[in-house]
Amino acid sequence: MVFKGKWEYVVYFLLAYLPFHITVLSLTYQTTYSPILVAFFQLAKDLMVILGFVLFLLFHKNIFEYPLRLNIVDRLFLFFIGLALLFMFLPIGESSFVNKAFYFKNMLIPAIVYFLGRNTRFTDQEISNFFKVIFVIAVAAFLVNLLESTLDTHFQSYTGYALFNQAIYDTAPSGNFGLSWTFETQAITKRFASFFSDPLEMASSVLLGFAAGLIWYLSSKREDSSIYLLVMFCSLASLFFASSRAAFAAFFVMIFFIAVVFRLYKLIFFGFAMALAFIVYVFIFASDDFYYFVVDTITFENASSVGHLVEWLIALDSMIANPLGAGLAMSGNVGSVTDDVRIGGENQFLIYGVQMGFLGMIVYILLLGYSISYAISVFRNTDNLMTARISFTAAAVKTGLLLPLFTANAEMYAYVSWISWWMVGYAMSEYNRIKTGYA
Repeated sequence: MVFKGKWEYVVYFLLAYLPFHITVLSLTYQTTYSPILVAFFQLAKDLMVILGFVLFLLFHKNIFEYPLRLNIVDRLFLFFIGLALLFMFLPIGESSFVNKAFYFKNMLIPAIVYFLGRNTRFTDQEISNFFKVIFVIAVAAFLVNLLESTLDTHFQSYTGYALFNQAIYDTAPSGNFGLSWTFETQAITKRFASFFSDPLEMASSVLLGFAAGLIWYLSSKREDSSIYLLVMFCSLASLFFASSRAAFAAFFVMIFFIAVVFRLYKLIFFGFAMALAFIVYVFIFASDDFYYFVVDTITFENASSVGHLVEWLIALDSMIANPLGAGLAMSGNVGSVTDDVRIGGENQFLIYGVQMGFLGMIVYILLLGYSISYAISVFRNTDNLMTARISFTAAAVKTGLLLPLFTANAEMYAYVSWISWWMVGYAMSEYNRIKTGYA
């Protein structure tokens, strides 16, 4: 990146580092007990993105003549980040300016990742390498899950996860396994996260591996496609290890989306058959604990489901009371949002709605909608196979993430969030080329 000007290669760092981010931090603290060293690795991903942007400016010829050919996704992203910047400076809300600045940084970095994708031009081999890393991550996550299941213990029990959270975030261990409640189900069975930060992040992240594996399977010669079946199997298996209801439902949403895009009605039948098989399993073969876990989830009698509903109502009440926004860093689960001012936090749409009002939430929804729509358009109209694969994966993942966005601060999941935004950016460059002849 530095010596050859290949600033675009920052995406390889993000691919290889983001899934292991929490593991690196936990092991660093467990080994050194140094908050300073931990802080360095905490900021490493942000610093690398900023370095990529700086190198883009330094190595770009005639940077002052950079053409501004903005499509609606570009404009929505700029407006969204501009609105967040405005709220950072406005004297609204109870959060300190420092917390607002850190929250704005967490919103700005994905926007820069999108910008880098928007300006990246990769060869077919470089895109192939990009997907290979995704495939390796998907398979590796499954193998660690398999080891966790075999040993009946969490990987995080060995990495210093609980020690790290207590020392850095002042969060005491909770739950029956000495980690946090998110690592277990209501029936007190283990939920595994592999090397990700928690089961919910892993469940959302494996959607990326499944979508990428599927498009390569569908667009490759059958004699070369067995490896992609393995990737899809590993991704789906990890979804079961995570026991995430939202991500499991998101998988079926993504399957339906893929079937519509490809007009593969057999895939819809496959999804329906899987759903039917799951229903039969729950009613006939499942244990009583699992049966009541599913029923209570559907009827909102499960403690976790009730918790989501309460958080949504709190956020909606705040939005009605403050339709123009309650201020940045006032909602969500990131470190800069303190518990004493937090309003809601388990719905990404409402999180932005609480902070930046109905306008902020609507712009975010439009941003997702146009990103998916335009990525599908690129997939159907581009004559470049590799670009089509990126566009398809971006659209499928963003669609699949819609449900997790309703139940979590899912933009926190840096691996799947940042990489999918990079893909959207890459697709939008091709969208402009198709529409105007210029990227």
